[in-house]
Amino acid sequence: MNSEIQEVVKEIKQSFRLMMDGAVAKSMRDKGLSYKLNWGVTLPRLRLKADELKTTVDDYDLAIALWKEDVRECKILATMIMPPDKVLPEVIDIWMEQITSQEIAEQAVFNLFQYLPYAPEKAYTWMASDQTLYQYCGFHILARLFMAKREPNERGINEFLDQALAALQGDNIGVRKAAMAAIRRFSELGLVYERLAKSALKRANLEFL
Repeated sequence: MNSEIQEVVKEIKQSFRLMMDGAVAKSMRDKGLSYKLNWGVTLPRLRLKADELKTTVDDYDLAIALWKEDVRECKILATMIMPPDKVLPEVIDIWMEQITSQEIAEQAVFNLFQYLPYAPEKAYTWMASDQTLYQYCGFHILARLFMAKREPNERGINEFLDQALAALQGDNIGVRKAAMAAIRRFSELGLVYERLAKSALKRANLEFL
């Protein structure tokens, strides 16, 4: 990390003191969201900060530096400013390994993962993982892609429905909700997709939630 990036990261971390919200941070702790450092900065304020940062230094290098900080706000900012067309799959794999909370997973999907040129490949790989946060991200990425009218091929359809049904019969509530959200978005791609989704759910004695 060069000195300019180091200085920007330092200034960013100092700015969190002015934006901190103790009530938000306490609410997160009460809900079990544990971070080494959490200023409780709200997402709209982080978005404004991200928009401001994109005009200062190289966004890729800054995103890499911010992600390395064990601070909630730094990691969320990193997902907001990382250019999807610049980041390599290997870097995303490292980031995914280091995600430890559902909130960071959600923000990574919403701000970055869904826009990656290789988003579908990651989604299909992750939803088949035996790790819950990987599955959670995989299904949420597919839900966002389906919302954008990205239609899967026949193999993708079969693989998605098989994995979604397995997740819906699993123990993790977050993954079950993510899988159902993806199925719902899948069914919105058109009548054929809706029938495929309903048929798959019926075979597993499940219904739309």
